[in-house]
Amino acid sequence: MSGILTVSPTSWSDELLGSAGRMVDSLVAAVPRLAVALAVLLLGWAAARALRWALRRWLRERQTPSFTNVISTLSGWLLVFVSVLAAIAVVFPSVRPVDLLGGLGFFSIAVGFAFQDILENTLSGVLMLFRQPFRSGDQIEVQGHVGTVQAITIRETRIRTFDGQLLLIPNRDVYKSVIRVQTHFERRRLAFVVGIAYENDPAEAAAVIVDALSGVEGVLPEPGPEALIQALGVSTVDLEARFWCAPTQHEALVVLHRSIDAVKKALDTAGIEMPAEIIALQATPSFRAALQGDADVTPGGAVRSGPSA
Repeated sequence: MSGILTVSPTSWSDELLGSAGRMVDSLVAAVPRLAVALAVLLLGWAAARALRWALRRWLRERQTPSFTNVISTLSGWLLVFVSVLAAIAVVFPSVRPVDLLGGLGFFSIAVGFAFQDILENTLSGVLMLFRQPFRSGDQIEVQGHVGTVQAITIRETRIRTFDGQLLLIPNRDVYKSVIRVQTHFERRRLAFVVGIAYENDPAEAAAVIVDALSGVEGVLPEPGPEALIQALGVSTVDLEARFWCAPTQHEALVVLHRSIDAVKKALDTAGIEMPAEIIALQATPSFRAALQGDADVTPGGAVRSGPSA
């Protein structure tokens, strides 16, 4: 006959009390480590703030404001992250740094999949800040958008459009796109086409155009303006007037306005004709019939035949 296993109430209560006592002892023993870990976190947070302040002050005179803000912020967060790892190692002495790094690897992969867009924008922003294809204040065109760069943040590039609107473009889109930096160089070239009559001398017209452009405010003397024959049109000889000016958008538009106005007045004064486009009309039978009024013309231009005899 098999025996029946019984548990004494006294042994059960002793085991429970023993477990509770060991938990209390472990908690009491861990209090100093928790205090040290908290101190490590506070020191890390204070050190991160001090690092950000020092980097901003040191980089302010050497780099752009966007570079200064992003690099100082990332450096501060990196120091806080190291402080958190140190605090974990203090609270759990059995956890080795190698184990933390191994777990961090798996955690990084998970975070990378979860926050892929954020990480890609951050990395693209950092790369742009180091490459510096443009700076705050530059006028650029990217993905068909044109405006003045306000700042490059951790996530996006901020552009103020020429009509006064704020445009936020993710850094990854800016980094992967073709960028036209309008204000990278100190001057830019503008051009417009002038059509003169075939009866006029193109060389004389070119000299008049160059002389007119040379006197326009905002047109740079070097390289000097020029006028070159571009094409032989239907009714005009087309000359392209080209000149250099300041690169900013508003200044370029104002100089272009002054240049066109000056060239028109100079050509009028020189007696050089700028004719309108000539349109040749073919005198078809229906056209002649419509003019003479002796036949019925359909809306489509055909002559309506009369009734058969």
